[in-house]
Amino acid sequence: MSVAKPLPHDAAALHVTGQARYIDDIPLPANTLHLAFGLSAIAKGEITSIDLSDVHNCDGVIAVLTAHDLPFENDVSAAAHDEPLLATDQVHYNGQPVFLVIATSHRAARIAARKGTIQYNKEPTLLTLDQALAANSRFEDGPRIYEKGDASAAIDTAAHIIEDSFEIGGQEHFYLEGQAALALPQEDGGMLINSSTQHPSEIQHKVAHAIGLPMHAVRVETRRMGGGFGGKESQGNALAVACAVAARATGRPCKMRYDRDDDMVITGKRHAFRISYRAGFDDTGCLSGVEFTHLVDCGWAQDLSLPVADRAMLHSDNAYIIPNIRIESHRLKTNLQSATAYRGFGGPQGMLGIERVMDHAAHHLGIDPIELRKRNYYASPRNKCRKNTTPYGMNVTDFELHGLTDQLLQSSNYITRKAEIAQWNTTHETVKRGIAFSPVKFGISFTLTHLNQAGALVHVYQDGSIHLNHGGTEMGQGLFQKLAQVAAQCFDVDVTRIKITASDTDKVPNTSATAASSGSDLNGMAVKVACDTIRTRMAAYLAEYFHCNETAVKFLKDGVIIGDKTLSFSEAAMLCYTGRISLSSTGFYKTPSLQWDRIKGAGRPFFYFAYGAAITEVVVDAHTGENRILRADLLHDAGASLNPALDIGQIEGAYVQGAGWLTTEELVWNENGNLRTHAPSTYKIPACSDRPDIFNVALYDGEYRPDTIYRSKAVGEPPFMLGISAWLALSHAVSAFGPAYPHLNAPATPEELWQATKRVKHGI
Repeated sequence: MSVAKPLPHDAAALHVTGQARYIDDIPLPANTLHLAFGLSAIAKGEITSIDLSDVHNCDGVIAVLTAHDLPFENDVSAAAHDEPLLATDQVHYNGQPVFLVIATSHRAARIAARKGTIQYNKEPTLLTLDQALAANSRFEDGPRIYEKGDASAAIDTAAHIIEDSFEIGGQEHFYLEGQAALALPQEDGGMLINSSTQHPSEIQHKVAHAIGLPMHAVRVETRRMGGGFGGKESQGNALAVACAVAARATGRPCKMRYDRDDDMVITGKRHAFRISYRAGFDDTGCLSGVEFTHLVDCGWAQDLSLPVADRAMLHSDNAYIIPNIRIESHRLKTNLQSATAYRGFGGPQGMLGIERVMDHAAHHLGIDPIELRKRNYYASPRNKCRKNTTPYGMNVTDFELHGLTDQLLQSSNYITRKAEIAQWNTTHETVKRGIAFSPVKFGISFTLTHLNQAGALVHVYQDGSIHLNHGGTEMGQGLFQKLAQVAAQCFDVDVTRIKITASDTDKVPNTSATAASSGSDLNGMAVKVACDTIRTRMAAYLAEYFHCNETAVKFLKDGVIIGDKTLSFSEAAMLCYTGRISLSSTGFYKTPSLQWDRIKGAGRPFFYFAYGAAITEVVVDAHTGENRILRADLLHDAGASLNPALDIGQIEGAYVQGAGWLTTEELVWNENGNLRTHAPSTYKIPACSDRPDIFNVALYDGEYRPDTIYRSKAVGEPPFMLGISAWLALSHAVSAFGPAYPHLNAPATPEELWQATKRVKHGI
């Protein structure tokens, strides 16, 4: 078995020795030019004049381009054609690219880009959700509403009613490798693009339109990224297009990379939300109705905001059957960076809303929060008496959380620890501990149905070595290793026979982004289709050659058994080659059974659900708000894991990143729309010392496995939401300071926690 083995990342040795090659490490031709954007210094206004004379006069500057110099389309948007590469007459956020400097070095380009003089007529800015709502500044004519039953009536007649509103901040991707691209003009007028992107085909499409060529004239190659997290799904378009336009204009290779400050100032973040809720429930905590209102800060351009906001609505039930629910979503346009894809793609924000409701209801009734959650869970598939229908009409047929929750409660010793924490809190006045649980039910598939497809290309060479390409991209998650294991499993050969080279639009066309936790699911199945095609051809020829039935041909342990004869896999490959058998094949896969109407909010947007749960213990100091995560216990359902070591690593990283979003990572803009937290000195991602001192992570051996690649489940995004348990644990710790509910906002920074302790103590 090649799958299910905990093999190391295929580039692990290269990573730890510094030999892994990223865009900035590619050796450059001697005449390569370097680019930098000149940025807007205001958040909203009309450009009245641009003086670039000082830019032109800077050392090393070859050319300076504005929107009027662009030869074809001035657009780098994901889909809406509302995001110009360079601003035309208006600027819409502080940090928007206005002109492009082409120079002989990266440093020269950056220095020159700061010399431009731009005059504006400033206009009123919309920097907050309240301002955008008051101005009716939107990306859709009105709110999108999904509903099931009559939530208002159910709440009004409930025994208990709670309502509240809370803020959820955005999040910077903070990939270790910043945005980067390199364009190499080709002899036929085409363009080779090396891009740090999760979506090579979108880069290909945007570059082709920008330089006036068909897509076949543009080749995009991506060997690896130093992290993506959704931030390289659409945000890399600007760099690749700028490089291609500059390379076309100069006839020379052109490279562009953002320094960290520029990266944070220019690129989009996770969408900030304000969620208001009203919920009704009985004395046992069973929900009868919930109403949500989502105010979504989309920034200045649409980007991927509509599907992000949709997915937040789709995960507003999380793990709970809610008889009556109404979700109202306002997609608001502000003068901030265009919010974009981020791990979970809106799911974390929607899930946080219902988890807040559960936490609030448990506090209101004085019920253990886990018990209240279990009472509201979707039914087990064994329970045929209860209909498991989501707010959008999809039946949940694979619900795993009953058994998973019980196993986690036992392995984490939750009941004993909760009692110990309660006792500890009675004897400590200024420092309190908290413990909390949160489950995850996360839908797997792109909600835009046509994106659920993938291709692969497999070659078996005459010496028995195997070459593999597929439509996914490697961003550190171990996708290449998993797919090498899939190919090895198909032929039952050692994984060392498999070589996967860079993602390349010349080899696998029309790829979807490596996003939505789809990398292994989609591309793994495409790889298997290609491998199975070649194996079938080989088996048929070998059976004919040795005069036996095809069923007698077995691929086994790096060899092939044909009746009473045994060949090594290399010998079998050579024999098939000399027999003129094609040892190359493409593979294609499309996810079945999907049907989704986003306007009606009805259908089956997901192929299956991934499940997990976490219990986190924290401590909080009331005087300072200082806090620590002491322990985390995670149990996650990865199905029949393709690679347990990689999956556990993904779960660990996702939890820490999710906890960081809700605790330390705070984005702050001033009244001019200037991002103040634009460097690691002011924007605090979790460090190694912030991880839990006790960190227990395990894979759940679930019963209900979907018909995916070797029955595995996606593991990229779902465990990110396990970090919600850290935020809930902080809320629990704060609640120990007084009788009132903490009404905690996110992120729960020390300042927010300090203020929450004051609210709790004084009952406000």
